Amino acid sequence: MRHELSFLNYFRLVQALIYIGLAFSPPWLGWPKLIDVSFARNVALVFLLFTLGVLMVTRKGVQRSRLVVSGALVVDIVAAVLAVTSMHDARIGIAMMLAVNLSAGALILPLRLSLFFAALATLGILGHSALELPQVDSSMDRELLESGLFGLAYFASTLLCHVLSRQMRATEALAEQRSIDLANLSQVNELIIRRMKTGVLLVDDANRIHQINESAWMLLGNPSADQRDLGRLAPELSRRLYHWMTSGKLDETSTQLADGVPEVVPRFTRLAPSDDSHVLIFLDDTSLVSRRAEELTLSSLGRLSASIAHEIRNPLAAIRYSAQLLAESTDLSSTDQRMVEIINNHCVRLNEIIENILQLSRRERSRPETLDLGRWALSFVEEYRQGNDLGEDSLRVIAGNEPVAAMADPQQLQQVVWNLVQNALRYGRMPGQPARVMVVARHGEHGVPILEVIDRGPGIPPKVAAQIFEPFYTTHEYGTGLGLYLARQMSEANQASLEYVRVAGGGSCFRLVLTPAYRGKNAEVEA
Repeated sequence: MRHELSFLNYFRLVQALIYIGLAFSPPWLGWPKLIDVSFARNVALVFLLFTLGVLMVTRKGVQRSRLVVSGALVVDIVAAVLAVTSMHDARIGIAMMLAVNLSAGALILPLRLSLFFAALATLGILGHSALELPQVDSSMDRELLESGLFGLAYFASTLLCHVLSRQMRATEALAEQRSIDLANLSQVNELIIRRMKTGVLLVDDANRIHQINESAWMLLGNPSADQRDLGRLAPELSRRLYHWMTSGKLDETSTQLADGVPEVVPRFTRLAPSDDSHVLIFLDDTSLVSRRAEELTLSSLGRLSASIAHEIRNPLAAIRYSAQLLAESTDLSSTDQRMVEIINNHCVRLNEIIENILQLSRRERSRPETLDLGRWALSFVEEYRQGNDLGEDSLRVIAGNEPVAAMADPQQLQQVVWNLVQNALRYGRMPGQPARVMVVARHGEHGVPILEVIDRGPGIPPKVAAQIFEPFYTTHEYGTGLGLYLARQMSEANQASLEYVRVAGGGSCFRLVLTPAYRGKNAEVEA
C-alpha cells in the first residue's frame, strides 16, 4: 500500500495549497467571496501544517497505515466542510477534490470503513447546505440537489475504487507468486544444467562462450574464468562448430578437448530455428555412455544367466549326487576314484559360478542392523573355520577392546567378507608358504568403522589393481571375475565403500568403510 499512501499524501498537499491560494487570494480578484477571511486563512494554514506532518510521518513507511489513513480522512472531511463554509463560491471544486481523498482511501481501507467515510462526507456536505444557506434563498433546492449528487458520487467512487483495489491486490499477489515460482524454476533449471553429466555450452556467433556448466568446464580441461574464446580454448570443437554451421553435417567421432580428460562426442543445436547468433553445444562423455551400455549389458546378462543357471542346477545336483554315491563303492580302482574326485571338485566350482550369477541378477535389498564389528569378526572367523579346512593357513581377528559400531546387513556383510577371505587364502600367499590372513576391525578417521581383510602375499600389480572391481575381469584361469564386483555392489547397497589398499612391505588389504551407527545415551551396540 506504499504507492497508494504516497499518492494520497501528495494529493492532500496539493489540496492544502489550493486552500491556501483560495484563502489568500488578492481582494481585487473578487473570487472567491470569503465570508470570514481570517477563519478561512486559519483553516487553510492548519490543514497545510497537518498535511506536512502526515507527509513527514509516512514518508519512510508506517506500521499502522490504516489507522493513519482513517484519522487523516476525518481531518480531510472536516477541512473540506469548513472550507466550503468559509469559501462558498468554491464549494463545487472543494467537494470534487474530497471525492479523490475518499477514493484513494478506499484503495487502502476495508469496504465498511470506506463507506463510513463516504457517508460522513455526504452528511457534512448536506449538513452545510441545510444549515448555512438562508431560508429565503431561491438556490437552496439546487444546492441541496448538488450536495446529494456529490454524496452519491462519493459512494460510487468509493465502491469502484474498493473493487479495483481488491482486484489489483489479487493480481499483484498472483504476479508475485508467479514471479517467485518463475525464480524458483529458473534456479532449479540452472542447478540441473550445472549438475548435468553432459557438458553444456552457449556460444554466440563471435565464437565466444556465454555460459558453461561444470561438466563442460571439466571436459575442456578446467580453463580459467576469463578464457571465453572457443577457438583458443578448444580449436577442434570450434572447427566442428564451423563445419556444422556451414554444411549442416555433424561429425559424430569422439575427440579429446584437453589433456587428461575423457573423450567426448559434440552435438550442436540452435536456440531458435531461424537464429544463428547463439548455439548450444552438448558434450557427451564417451566413458559415461560406455558405462551405461555396460550396466544395460550386465542387467540383461544377469536376467539371461539367472534363467540358464536355474536350468543347470538340477542336472548338476544329479551329477554330484551320483558321483558321491559312486565314491562310496568299494570296487573302484584308484584311477576311478581320482576321476570321481575330479567330478566332485568341478561340480563344486560350477555351483560357485551359478551362485555368483544368481547374486548378479538378484540385487537383494539390504536390511541394515547395528553391529559390533569386533564381535562380528570373531563370530565370522569361528564359523569360517568350522566350515572350511584351513590346513597350515592361518586366519585370525585383530580387534580392540572398544566396540566398533556400524550399520550393515549381517548376511550381505557375511558374503562380502567371505569372498574377500576366500581370495586372500587362495592368492595371498608367497610361493611355498602358508597363507596368513587377518580380519581387522578398527576405527578410522573421525571415528568411522572400518573392516579390513589383510594378507601377506605378493600383492596385486597396479595395472591389475585398477581393474579388479570390474565385472568379468579375472587373472585366474578358473575365475569368473564376478566375486569382487558383487562384493563392491553389496557394499554400496549398505552405504559402504570397498577399496584395495597396497600394504607396505608386501601383501594386500581390502578395506571396507561402513556407516557409523547412531548411539544414544542409553543405547547398546547389538552384536
